[in-house]
Amino acid sequence: MSGPVGAGTPDGTGDADAATVRLLIADDQALVRGALSALLGLEPDIEVVAEVGRGDEVVPAARASHPDVCLVDIEMPGIDGIEAAQRLRDEVPACRVLIVTTFGRPGYLKRALQAGAAGFIVKDTPAAQLADAVRRVAGGFRVVDPGLAAESLAQGDSPLTERETDVLALARTGGSISDLARILHLSEGTVRNHLSSAIGKTGGRNRADAARIAESNGWL
Repeated sequence: MSGPVGAGTPDGTGDADAATVRLLIADDQALVRGALSALLGLEPDIEVVAEVGRGDEVVPAARASHPDVCLVDIEMPGIDGIEAAQRLRDEVPACRVLIVTTFGRPGYLKRALQAGAAGFIVKDTPAAQLADAVRRVAGGFRVVDPGLAAESLAQGDSPLTERETDVLALARTGGSISDLARILHLSEGTVRNHLSSAIGKTGGRNRADAARIAESNGWL
């Protein structure tokens, strides 16, 4: 990515330069997690206090290590990074969340901000800009990749309803209509209606194609 990470806007108080920033890193790839820890640990004002490889380990680790910022990937086992961000907001509100992901999708950006994330950038961000993003988030600013912000505005909101999203996300597993109905506690007719509507809204050829399109836009 070229250019600055983004013009941060304050949504809180504080000064990122006033003290060392305590950082928790959550990424399911050990190599990436280690690289991020090594790079950011070189900064004199950033201390990596914990690392986890699963989304459902984020809140317990935050409670144990008291980080100022949690650097979170999106796609992780257990729960994804967006749900982890929401749980941190609800259960460890003192810890601010910076999403750092390979998947720079506008839909992910919107969902992450709605979940309470204070920042969203992609993994090819240069190390110096990533460190600056950590400091700005710790200091009460919101930092968003400018290219993704522009794409998100141009794309608009997801056309799928909450229930259509649930049905389409589950349909990715390849289960039958009766399987989906049983898991979601819906009638088979209702599941078919939701799938049909989701296929029409995404322009997919079938439910697998609709799920692929929705996922590529960050709606699932």
